[in-house]
Amino acid sequence: MAFIEKVFGKKEEVDIEEFLNTLDEDDETIYEDADAFVKPILLASDADKDLIIEEAKKGNLVLVNIADLSRRNAIKLRDLITQIRDGVDEINGDIARISHDKVLVTPSRVKIIKKRQDA
Repeated sequence: MAFIEKVFGKKEEVDIEEFLNTLDEDDETIYEDADAFVKPILLASDADKDLIIEEAKKGNLVLVNIADLSRRNAIKLRDLITQIRDGVDEINGDIARISHDKVLVTPSRVKIIKKRQDA
């Protein structure tokens, strides 16, 4: 086995979780010339729902974390998502689930392609 490692090189071990977790370690600076931001928000209450709609109205994209609420109270989650969808529809935005625990909310003039394309 040592001979094969010498010839082909040692297989590099990668901790993908550590790598992905370091993606957001860069200094956060406010970009004054940015047209929009992508903002992560945890959905847990009516105040969060209002904040998500406000951010979409400002032209920002919102990555909504629904993990905690989906485990605790599915009915409340359904009601809040329905209210967010109604608020986003009023501004001609869009909303879609992008993973088990995440929902993407977009402002007006930004639409989400909801059909999956097979590569």
